[in-house]
Order: sequence, then C-alpha cells, then structure tokens
Amino acid sequence: MFNAQSLISRIPKRALFTRSPIHSSHSHRCTTAVSPRQAQQIRNMSSHSQNPQDEQAQKGSKFSHLPLSTSGPLECALKGTVLLNHPYFNKGSAFTKEERRDFALHGLLPPQIQSLEQQVQRAYEQYCSQPNDLAKNTFMTSMKEQNEVLFYRLLHDHLDEMFSVVYTPTEGEAIQNYSRLFRRPEGVFLNINDVDHVKRDLAQWGKPEDIDYIVVTDGEEILGIGDQGCGGILISIAKLVLMTICGGIHPNRVLPVVLDCGTNNEELLKDDLYLGLRQKRVRGEKYDEFVETFVKAARELYPEAYIHFEDFGLDNARRLLERYRPQIPCFNDDVQGTGCVTLAAIMAGLHISKQKLSDIRMVVFGAGTAGVGIADHVRDALAADADISPEEAAKHIWLIDKPGLLTTKSESLSDAQKKYAKSHDDWTDKKTDLLGVIKEVKPHVLVGTSTKPKSFTEEVVREMAKHVERPIILPLSNPTKLHEAVPEDLLNWTDGKALVATGSPFDPVKGPWGKDSKEIEIEVAECNNSVVFPGIGLGSVLSRANRVTDKMLMAASKGVAEMGPALKDDTAPLLPGVDVVRDVSVRVARRVILAAMEEGVVEEKDVPTKEEDLDEWIREQMWDPVYRPLKYVEGHKASRGAKGDLRVLGNPNDVE
Repeated sequence: MFNAQSLISRIPKRALFTRSPIHSSHSHRCTTAVSPRQAQQIRNMSSHSQNPQDEQAQKGSKFSHLPLSTSGPLECALKGTVLLNHPYFNKGSAFTKEERRDFALHGLLPPQIQSLEQQVQRAYEQYCSQPNDLAKNTFMTSMKEQNEVLFYRLLHDHLDEMFSVVYTPTEGEAIQNYSRLFRRPEGVFLNINDVDHVKRDLAQWGKPEDIDYIVVTDGEEILGIGDQGCGGILISIAKLVLMTICGGIHPNRVLPVVLDCGTNNEELLKDDLYLGLRQKRVRGEKYDEFVETFVKAARELYPEAYIHFEDFGLDNARRLLERYRPQIPCFNDDVQGTGCVTLAAIMAGLHISKQKLSDIRMVVFGAGTAGVGIADHVRDALAADADISPEEAAKHIWLIDKPGLLTTKSESLSDAQKKYAKSHDDWTDKKTDLLGVIKEVKPHVLVGTSTKPKSFTEEVVREMAKHVERPIILPLSNPTKLHEAVPEDLLNWTDGKALVATGSPFDPVKGPWGKDSKEIEIEVAECNNSVVFPGIGLGSVLSRANRVTDKMLMAASKGVAEMGPALKDDTAPLLPGVDVVRDVSVRVARRVILAAMEEGVVEEKDVPTKEEDLDEWIREQMWDPVYRPLKYVEGHKASRGAKGDLRVLGNPNDVE
C-alpha cells in the first residue's frame, strides 16, 4: 500500500502498478509505509513506465486524425451544472481558469484550482476512510458516476490495492448485495418476458457508430458465487472497467448488459427487495430465442461492436460461443481467456525447458468449462505448431474429472469432452486416478482446474518430476484455498525445478536451488486473464475484425508469452503482471491485428502493417485517465460526443 502524497511527487503514475493485484485472502488496508519490496517494484516499474500525462504529451500527430485519437483538446458543448454533472467531461476542482470562464463555471466551484494529482490524493484519503472493502467498492462506484477520469486515475495509481475491491472478490460481494445497495441503474436490463422490446431498449444507447464494446451476462455463474440474477449487471460493468484501465477502451463507448432470465437462487427469490424477475430461471427454446434476439438487435444497432459473453452458466457458455463466433466478433473470457493466458504460461515455460509445443504431453485435472477451454486452446496451438490435425493434437492431452480419466466409457460426457476421451480398451488394466495417469503418461505439463485443494500431492509431483527435467505445473483453481497445491510445496518437492504459475497471487519462494546450493528467490506468475483479454478486445475493436479466430487467440498468447520476465531470468515469473498491463495490451493487440490481417477479417481501412507504426497507431487510440483541455463548440456544430450524448441519448421511436 502506498502513501499517496509522498509517492505522487516522486514516482511516475504508471509506476504504481504491481504484479499481483488480486489477493482474496488479505484484507486491503491503506497504510503510509512502503516496504523494501514495494520500493523495488516501484524502481523496476519506473524504468519502463511513464506518467500518463507525459505519455499524452508525447503522442505524435501521425495518427491524430483518427476518430478515436486521444491527442489534443476535447470538444465539449456543455456548460454550467450540466457540464459538472457529466462524468465524462467533469473535472471538478481541476477546471482551469480559462475553462471556468468559457464554460460558465464561475460561482459553481470553489476558487482554488487543483491538479489531478491533488484530486487523487484527496480521493485516496476518502477511500482509505471507508470501513471495509464493500464500502470502498461503493465509494468507487459513486466516484465513477461523478468523474470518470478521476475514478480511473485513482484506480490506475493504486491498482495493486484496489483491483480486488473493484473486481473479485469484493465485486462478488457487491453483486450478492446488489438489490440492497442499489442507488441508481447503469447499463441495459433486458427481460426474457419482454422480448419484443429488446431492440427498442438497446436502441436508446446510441447510434451505430457509438458503441465499440458490449459485455453481456445472464447472471447464472458469477465469479464462483453462482446464480445472481439481475445483479449480474455489475460483472458486466466491472469487466468494462478492466477493459478501460487495462486495454484503453474508451469508457463512453461501452455498454454493459444483463439478460434477466429469472434466477434459481432461492435467497433472491425470497428477498422482498430483489430487483430482478421473481421466477425460476428460463431455459430451452425460449432462452435461446431471447439470446438470439439480443445478439441480432445488438449487431443491427451497433454493427461495429465486439460482444463479450461473461459468466454464463456451464451449459450455455461454450454452446453460445460456438454458435455465434463463426458469425460475429465475440469472445468468452471464461472459455477462451483462461485458455489464452494458460497457453502463454506454457509457452514461456517451454522456452526455459528448451522444448517445442509439439513435443509436450499435458494432463488437465478438472474437465469443466475452464479445463476443456485450456485443452482446446493448447490443442489448436499444438496442431498449428506441428502442422497436424486437431484430432491428432488432442492425443497429446489427457483430461481427468471426478470419476477419473475421461475414456470412451465415461458417462455423460459433453461434446467438448468427447474430443479428449481415450480408448477404454487402452486403459482397462491401468489406474485412471491422477497418480496413475501421471505414471503412465509422464506429462510435461500438469494443469489444475478441479477446485479440489491439495490434490497435487507430493507423490504426484515427485512422480512427474522423475520423468521431466523442468515440469510445468499450473494449479489454477480459485480462490487460494481451492488451489491444487501451493508454490512452496511444488518447488520444494522438485528441488526448485518446477515452472509454476497459479490462479491467485503468491509471495516469492526461497530455497537452496542456486549454484552450489545457494539460496535463491523464485517469483511465481499469476495466470491472470487481465493480461490477455483486454489486448484481444483492443485489437479486435481497433481493426474492426468481423470475427475472433483461433489464430488471433494463439497470437494473443504468443504476445503475452513474449513479455514473460522468465524469458530473461528463470527465477522471474513466467508471465508479465498487471504492472505493465497496458504495454502487454499493446503487444497483444498488435499480434491480434496482424493475425486478423492474415485471416482476412480486418474491416478497418489503412491499418499500418509495420510493427512500429502499428504500435503507435494502437497507442494513439487508447484512452488514458488524464484531463484533456476542453474546447467549447456551439451545439449546432457539435458532434454527439461533444454534446455528451454517447451512452445517454438515442431515439427509440426510430426503431422499426
């Protein structure tokens, strides 16, 4: 945790990113002390980070003509209290003398003009005064509704401390209490019993060119806490916050949506204050028609928008993704994002072990949505690397679930699981539990998505290490208490040779694993989807890709792996952390766009092909939490953005 006042004067703002923002096992308390480790992190980050205002000033003019350019002044047609009440334009006490004159703000603000840094200091003190994390979450929500730049800058400057407050686990608590904490609505609430109004309700949010990114959920499987009904709107909002802070998507060009299909959560159904449909969750044909109506309306109204499916139930997440991804630019973080970041960790590990992807054997312990998604992504990458069919590549992957290894005789296999089922005859006389499979397969990679704590036992890990010099072990189940193993044990059981990445952050591990048994410290990577899905979305939005292909996803994984600190030092994390997330997003977006070009799915004109120009083109269009100078324009000459109409107005009467 950081002392806002002292650090503001000494450290570039981006330098306050740290590697591991999510730590559900700790209560986040504001302190003024800076530990030696934090100081070292700050020095490390300062070497590659800049103040966003400095970045803004240094942006070249080569691409300043682009519609999403963030260089130069911001046109605004609002004045007085209307301006002060608009969160996108509002600067509060930071309006300059000239802006106060030009926008009729005299008498509406205290006389002292302050900097954004001073506002952040005050906001941080207010944040610290909140009694608990849920109150801090509510405080941040209120700030976002008043001043978006200040909200994102505060979050940007204290991401280490605040990530788990604005996202998991605290956002999960806010979602559970949505109907009790409700103050004002944000986003689109679509009702399965009112399908005829879906298009009309969506149309109110703008014109075809206004929306770049839509996050939609049906609220059935929220952040590991299950069915939360209409409260799921908050996960759509939270995901879009990450898209802006990590990927630079403009916050006034996004749309959070919840599809209210009812809920099977008995506590909500019995709660008199519950705001959603008070009925059991609808499934089957009526559900599919509702989703189809939404997707069709969203595409007709906002043809350039990228649709991000979030926290749908296990039965629907993959099915809907497979239905729509051949038709539209869409993405599911639970299915694809986890696979992308896990593949990136594997790629970085293979760089250290000096092996090829085509050589590996992988065991996945836990064959649910995440486990199968990881298997699919690795299978596709392996097939491309070895120039073999996906069916042949699937022979390199073994899935284990509660009954044991998935075989052709396993009951109730999904279509996705069947692709990996091994011949029952081949395993008739062999043990199909985790240890038995490890002994037989001798895998290079072991992935845990089982939520079965301590299932990677010492016997299992030592058996794996017998056959592989540098075993890649990825216990990914969340939260921390559900991890299949902890890094300290994995490294001790393998004499420091295991290459480890986890689903939650862990402290570095020390041990006598250096030359001549010298004690060294090994940093453990976190498989955090936030280093991959923002870049995929950013690249897809800027290139106006009409689909998100497998090659684009593989390119994203390569982009993340390329920035893994372990490539230069095998005691460093396999993956980059969120301290450099915007740099990672640029790299991922570049890789995604170049792959999209090869696939022929780019619809944006004049996209640069040289990497240096492409990076500049991407950065120029990324929104930064800085106050741009406001330039007054008269209403009849103003764009809809200058009038503050984005995500505010639209004419539903124009909808047929």
